[in-house]
Order: sequence, then C-alpha cells, then structure tokens
Amino acid sequence: MRRTGSCSKSDLERKIITTADGSHTIHLTEWDEQYHSKHGAIQEAYHVFIKNGLSLFENREISILEIGFGTGLNALITFLEAPKLELRVQYTGVEKYPVTPDEVKALNYLDELRAGKFREQFQSMHDGAWEKDISISDTFQLHKIQKDFKDLDFEDAFDLIYFDAFGARVQPELWTETIFAVMFKALKKKGILVTYAAKGSVRRAMQQVGFTVERLPGPPGKREMLRAVKHVC
Repeated sequence: MRRTGSCSKSDLERKIITTADGSHTIHLTEWDEQYHSKHGAIQEAYHVFIKNGLSLFENREISILEIGFGTGLNALITFLEAPKLELRVQYTGVEKYPVTPDEVKALNYLDELRAGKFREQFQSMHDGAWEKDISISDTFQLHKIQKDFKDLDFEDAFDLIYFDAFGARVQPELWTETIFAVMFKALKKKGILVTYAAKGSVRRAMQQVGFTVERLPGPPGKREMLRAVKHVC
C-alpha cells in the first residue's frame, strides 16, 4: 500500500478508482499517485508479495512486516493464501495515516477475490485496535502500528517484509540507505524483503546496507521488481 509520510490524508484529495484488473485503489489527485498499481491492484499484490515472497515459505509459522498497511489488500490476500501453504502468520502492518471507514466500505476486494465469506475478517483488520494484537483467525494474528516507517526499531523479528511505500518520485526519503538499514535490522537471518520498485538507486541503497538483491520480472505494467535477502555471517 503506497503511503506518504509527510502529509496528512486530509491534506490531499483522495478518490477511489478502478484499476485495470477491476479492483479498486485510492488515488491522490494532487500527486497523480495511487496506493496500488493502476495496471491492477490485485494482480500486483499477488505477483510481488505472494508469488515472489510468501510462496517461498510453507508449513511453518512466519512473521511478516508490511510497510504501508493502507487498504489492507496485502494483508487480506496473505490471509487467503496462507492456509494453502500451511502457514501460521504473525502479521504486523505499519501505517501512519489509516484509511477511513467509508473508504474501506467502498473497496471491492472481497467481491473481486470471491471472498465474501471473509467479510467479517476483513472488517476486523480495519476495526481492530491499533498497537494491540488482533486475532483474525486461529492461524492469522494481526498487529497494527501507527507511526512513521523510519521510527521502527525491530531487530531480528521478521521472516518477510512487504515494502509497499509510495514511489521515489513522491517519497524519495523512503527509498534510502537509512530506511533500508531499518529494514535490514528488522529481518531475521535469511529474511526476505520484496517490493514492486526496481530503480537502480533503490537496489544500490539495499546493497549498501548489506542486502543481496536480485531483479525479478515485474507485475503488469512494470518490467522488473526487486527481492532482497539478509545474508549475514
């Protein structure tokens, strides 16, 4: 979920739009930027975070950190896919500016994913208290944190990071060595970070803090994406 760190959500005009695969995203008019890819919000989430991240794990407990909880799309899809991989998930979502209840109601993810029977669980992801553990199911626990990404202070805590901040065009400070050092510290040994981004400057920033980085084919509308692994001696 693309998310800004410098402006309140009330500072920018926001509207829900339909992306190329029929799923919704939130568009910030002044920045000409949106929370998910206009080429397909659901397609992007599955390609970047599930195919190239979550699917590398199976039959175990996994801890996930999402940088930008936002609309909850990545959390919802992870909730749907984890049982297929026999995963028990501890999911931490970081978001400084939560979406509004009206925006949540307007999103069509449950319909597009044919997951209407999980409406209560998706609502619980948004209605649940911040800074507290929320039991979404017996195998999916959620903890939401409302703060800036740069203020996180985890160490060896996560197996997988979904890095879904707004792009460097509008939020360059979120794609620096400073931020990726925070991410590197937060991951366990051999932990993985996946992101839709593929800029050379982003890859180099990751490498500078110790990540081993590979380019992978990108989701619809993007040629490449990045996956980084924490290899330590």
